[in-house]
Amino acid sequence: MPHLHIEYSPTLERHVDVRDICRAAWEVMTTCDLFPRAGIRVRAFAADHWIVADDHPDNDFLAMTLSVGSGRAQSDLKAAGDRLFAAVQQVLSEVLATPHFALSLEIREINAELSWKDTPIHARLSRQ
Repeated sequence: MPHLHIEYSPTLERHVDVRDICRAAWEVMTTCDLFPRAGIRVRAFAADHWIVADDHPDNDFLAMTLSVGSGRAQSDLKAAGDRLFAAVQQVLSEVLATPHFALSLEIREINAELSWKDTPIHARLSRQ
């Protein structure tokens, strides 16, 4: 269960194609032995309402939350997070060069006993 939730200010779309961010993140996740391909989800949502820092009209943000199942070593999650963050930074290099952008990533570990799933995708991909 590596699910990446990306929330961003909709004005960011003036500077970058959010699909490129999703693709860069997905590529890192699919090349990481830590995550099963069948469990990977990358979703991006523009915030309906937002205020960033001093409410300057040029301020934009992109906040990522990666939810993973428990049982992985913290050092492995750190390494995966480093790769993921670097890939997204590369896509966002132009806006990161401005004084009006905030980028973040948080990894959250999900308790398996408090997580329900019904995912036939896993069975399909395990047959390949």
